[in-house]
Amino acid sequence: MPIRYESAGRLDLAANVIRPWGEDPALFCGFLGRGGGVSRGAFATLNLAPLVGDDEANVETNWRRLLSALPPHIVVSKLNQVHGNLVITANRHTVRERLEADGQVTAEPNLMLGIFTADCVPILLHDPGSNVVGAFHAGWRGVATDIANAGVAAMLHAGAQVSRLRAAIGPAIGACCFEVGDEVSERFRREVPDSGPYIRPTGKAAKSIIDLKGIIKTQLGRAGIDSGQIMDTGLCTKCHADRFFSKRAVGGQATGLQLSFIGLRS
Repeated sequence: MPIRYESAGRLDLAANVIRPWGEDPALFCGFLGRGGGVSRGAFATLNLAPLVGDDEANVETNWRRLLSALPPHIVVSKLNQVHGNLVITANRHTVRERLEADGQVTAEPNLMLGIFTADCVPILLHDPGSNVVGAFHAGWRGVATDIANAGVAAMLHAGAQVSRLRAAIGPAIGACCFEVGDEVSERFRREVPDSGPYIRPTGKAAKSIIDLKGIIKTQLGRAGIDSGQIMDTGLCTKCHADRFFSKRAVGGQATGLQLSFIGLRS
C-alpha cells in the first residue's frame, strides 16, 4: 500500500511555495523551495528526497509537515527519475511502485504528482477543462530528447485538449549559469531543433551557456501550447541557492532536492 505519513508540525505553505496560477480551487500545486523543514547542513531545511544522504527521520518529518498543510487523504506519486523522456499515467495502483520515468500525468483527484529537482527544470501542466494534470522533470538530457513534447502527448492521451493546456516552469538553473562543454552544446545544435539561439559562448575555451528554459518554451509551443499560457518563475536555483537546492552552487557535492507538485482536489 502507499506510504501515508502521520500528522506533525505544520509547514507554512504560503511562505514556502510558489503557486504558478495563484489560488485555484481545482488544484493543489506549486514549486517548493528549501525553507520550512528540519533537515540540517547541506540538506537544510526542507529536503523531501530520501537516498541523498539526509537523515531519514528528518526527511519523514519534512513530509509530515508538508502533507499536514495540504488537503487530507492525499496519496503521493513519486518517480525514479532517470533523465529520460518517459511519461507514465499515474493512479493509486502505480504509486505502489516507484516507477522509472521522468514525467507523470493523471486525472484522479487527491493524487499528488511529485518531481524532485536541484537545478533541473520542473514543469507542471494543467488542462482546466478536463482536469488532467502533469508533472515533469527536465534535466538537460530530458530536454535534448524533448520530454516537453512527450508530456503534452501524455496529457492529450489522458483526455486533455492542447488548446486549453497551460504550463508552468519552475525554479531551475538559468541561462546565466548553465555552463557546459562542447560535447553537450554540439549535441544540442545537432539534435535539438531551434536550439541554436539558446546557446552562446562563454569566452572560455570549449565552454558554452545553454538556456534550458528557453528551449523548453519553444518545445511546448511546438507541441501546441500558446505562448501566453506558458508561465516561467524566472528564478535560477544557482543564483538563489539560499532559497533553492542547487547542485551547481555546491560544486556537485551532496545537497537536498526540492519538490514540485500538482494534484486535483476532490
